[in-house]
Amino acid sequence: MWVIRRLKCLPRAPHFSLRAVFTIVLFFFLTGILPGALSPARIFSDHMVLQRDLPVPIWGRADAGLLVVVEFAGQSVMAKTNDEGRWQVHLDALKAHSEGRMMRIRDVSGKHVVQIDDVLVGEVWFAGGQSNMAYTAGQMARRLPEGRRLVNGAHFDGIRMRKVNERDARLPQGDLTGGSWHVCSPGSVVNHSAVAFVFASRLYHELNVPIGMIDCSWGGTPIEPYIPVEAFTGHPTLEKLAALAKAGDIHAVRKLPGGTFARSPAWLAGAIYNGRIAPVVPYAIRGAIWYQGESNSGHGEDPRLYSQKMRALIQGWRHVWRRPNLPIYFVQLPQWKSYAWTYLREEQLRALDQENSGMVVTIDLDNAGDIHPPNKIDVGERLARWPLAKIHKQDVPTSGPVYHAMAVRGDTLVVEFHHAEGGLVAGEMQGVGKWIMQTDIPLNGFELCGEDGRWRRATARIDGSVVEVRSQGLKNPLAVRYACHPEAIPGRPWNLYNSAGLPATPFCSDWSRMPYDPARNPLPK
Repeated sequence: MWVIRRLKCLPRAPHFSLRAVFTIVLFFFLTGILPGALSPARIFSDHMVLQRDLPVPIWGRADAGLLVVVEFAGQSVMAKTNDEGRWQVHLDALKAHSEGRMMRIRDVSGKHVVQIDDVLVGEVWFAGGQSNMAYTAGQMARRLPEGRRLVNGAHFDGIRMRKVNERDARLPQGDLTGGSWHVCSPGSVVNHSAVAFVFASRLYHELNVPIGMIDCSWGGTPIEPYIPVEAFTGHPTLEKLAALAKAGDIHAVRKLPGGTFARSPAWLAGAIYNGRIAPVVPYAIRGAIWYQGESNSGHGEDPRLYSQKMRALIQGWRHVWRRPNLPIYFVQLPQWKSYAWTYLREEQLRALDQENSGMVVTIDLDNAGDIHPPNKIDVGERLARWPLAKIHKQDVPTSGPVYHAMAVRGDTLVVEFHHAEGGLVAGEMQGVGKWIMQTDIPLNGFELCGEDGRWRRATARIDGSVVEVRSQGLKNPLAVRYACHPEAIPGRPWNLYNSAGLPATPFCSDWSRMPYDPARNPLPK
């Protein structure tokens, strides 16, 4: 019998030369497949977490026609490999379990056996995005005292993290090339996403079940490569992006309306999905979190149509996972000195028309002029509110005020909001996780537009669940906006919240009155 512990040991092979042995070992190391043996997909390894309360697919490779048996948690399921040597079984829905158990994968003869140890059952989440999602807990700890305390106390056997670091690919890949699951500890968490860690920590303490995080984020990347190419439908630009990806034409992508300044083939439609996500599908997950947008609103990049791309991401992931209602929660971009970010934030807001989606607002978090702000604690905590409320039915507010409608009363615009049931308040973040409600202070960041098309600073006051806005000398205001300027006035942060301490989403009541001007977002020199 061959017993394989994720290919850590090999069967005896007599009478090989040293060079032949080295060649064989190198082949096994690079491919992860033993000739005549069976091999589960590399996403399955020691310390992994399986999703509770859903069917759990387990798959891999073996000789064609081999009968493969998977044994776990009292279940024994069998499948026969197809002509390509692929096999897949489904475990029935599992109950959460915090004690590590062994999974055994074998052929019916018992000749080949794979043993995977310390397997937990709980909630599994998938994370994606660019550098602010990839920003590690170690980076956060070096810059943020609160982050350092979290990392130093990260002795959580029930949190497991898996980073996917594969390169981009032209076609969907059948398996990962390496990597493994890690038990959360101060030594291991420093190499994993800070946002994912904080998110997992909140769920872990609230739900008291194991939490698994699979992170495919890649710094500096736009949204397009994370989307399956088949999902680029329903809009001419999306369809063109798919065609250009097939042709490998990164230069033409830059010239498209809604295009990006594609820097490498990794930026083309589907490229990261093919290399990092396709090999993980259909690993059972509860949902996904997403933090990205900076590279769709940089110099020379047109942020318009991002909502179309965000819908394609959501629908594409739901399709490949065969979960039409897969929960996907995402982070809206914070403040930055760019008009393009203003427009992209609006595009992100529009993508909320997708069911089982949710958005975290970060416009109030101080980034100190840093495109990689270290406060990933409030971001992860706000993200965790969504599954706690929507999936696990806890009484947890999820959203700050969102613009609903306006009414004209003389020279005043009265603005109504969703998520203002407990009333509106002025507030301010004064450090990590420290929201302070303020009284008798003006609201900042409101502007009004008149018949001349000019936007003017305005004064705003709260009246229960509405905001009254006026601008001195303006008799016929036509539109109102909030937090749409690239930068807040120094000492006057955007400060509209609801009574739950969650910030209002930036908005404009009439976007036709602030059309996008590409001249304000020129190509890099």
